[in-house]
Amino acid sequence: MRYLSFVLTLVLLAVPALAEDQGKHLFILSGQSNMAGMDPNLTFIPAVQEAFGKDRVIVVKYAMGAQPIRHWYKDWRPAEGDPPEGLKPYLYNRLMRKVNEAIKDQTIASVSFIWMQGERDAKEGHGEVYAASLRGVIDQVAGDLQREQINFVIGRLSDYDMSNQKCPHWTMVRDAQVKVAEDDDRGAWVDTDDLNEGKNKKGKEVNNDLHYSVEGYKVLGKRFADKAIALIK
Repeated sequence: MRYLSFVLTLVLLAVPALAEDQGKHLFILSGQSNMAGMDPNLTFIPAVQEAFGKDRVIVVKYAMGAQPIRHWYKDWRPAEGDPPEGLKPYLYNRLMRKVNEAIKDQTIASVSFIWMQGERDAKEGHGEVYAASLRGVIDQVAGDLQREQINFVIGRLSDYDMSNQKCPHWTMVRDAQVKVAEDDDRGAWVDTDDLNEGKNKKGKEVNNDLHYSVEGYKVLGKRFADKAIALIK
């Protein structure tokens, strides 16, 4: 009888692992212009497919340039005063519609949220609430997908404005992104300081630009993939 109970326990413990092995790994990519400029087909998708198999990954990307995080976070509030009238997280809603369409009738083994955003919030001076807002977006994704926790990878703002002259909260947002990632065992961040030099998509030479070079976007995709793969494994 004891032996039978022991075998049954082993079987029950193996069921979740078996389901995870059979499921697909979902990668959700979102943010503003530097995410919009990254083509996941070049480096991100090949890397995750190599790690898990071509038929075992689902990649959904939805990004739009010059957008603040309040267009994703449902409960966004400024440090002082009231939020803008009629505020709606319309970019988040569009993103999740795409996600739900992609995962319909699929078994999901893991969820990884990849985020490259913050330039607009740094420019508008919302660094004080950025960490809470980003954490809120991550929790939204987990809740809407009915997951207790999800993995996430944040692209830290580059070294574009370390003096905070053009964007007064640039370094504050950078620090907030690192804190959110390092405060969670399921979080990670990637460095982008070396990605904004070289030739851009128009063939123009850029140096310490707000946006990244052609090669920089390729490297960004690979770095995102490497961190996401490590969190899953």
